[in-house]
Amino acid sequence: MKTLVYLLEDDPDISRLIVRTLTQQGIDVQAFRRLSEFQREIRRTMPDLCLIDLSLPDGDGLSVVRDSLLPASVPKVIVTGRGNITDRVVGLEVGADDYIVKPFEPRELVARIRAVLRRVRQTPEGPTPAKPLVCFGDWSADFDGCTLSHADGEVVQMSSSEASLLHALVSAPGRVLSRSQLLDATTGRSDEPFDRSMDARISRLRKKLRDNTKSPEIIRTVYGAGYVFALAVTPKG
Repeated sequence: MKTLVYLLEDDPDISRLIVRTLTQQGIDVQAFRRLSEFQREIRRTMPDLCLIDLSLPDGDGLSVVRDSLLPASVPKVIVTGRGNITDRVVGLEVGADDYIVKPFEPRELVARIRAVLRRVRQTPEGPTPAKPLVCFGDWSADFDGCTLSHADGEVVQMSSSEASLLHALVSAPGRVLSRSQLLDATTGRSDEPFDRSMDARISRLRKKLRDNTKSPEIIRTVYGAGYVFALAVTPKG
């Protein structure tokens, strides 16, 4: 079955470029110019991935990421002309799986889409092996289901990028991982042009884990080096 991508983009030239590029790579694309059209369609059919422009005629594309219009299992990639650091960090903080700035190289767009899809096991090449459930402190994590479960019964939903980041951290407990290592593990790239993108992801994950942001006990910052997962990790079950 082909991968289905929804494109929310109001610029017809960019929309045609993206549709043509992805179609040539065997990816089905459905394009929407208005947020209202996109919202109607997702009530009928869920895509495998969404490409989202931020500036739209009838709303802000950021609401698609921020307001949980899509389940966490559907990755969301922002494609926009807003390239300053603040916009990028905000986009990642509210749950985007990647952030691509226009103008972009079509081959890079395809590569980054495929990297995101690999993380959520929805590439045409087939499923990847299931990740084991793990426990640490008062939490258990289901990476394939993108959920965190606390001992008090609360269940917290993670985005696919958050689940990938947490999996990278718990796979190396007690070991310092640099920002570049974490970026490579979660996006397939280690050349992010600004460090704050990973800081934003870590901050969002800490909040979901109820980790003290001023003095974190689960994901600790090692200044000048990176981050370390500080709790013991055991398989669940």
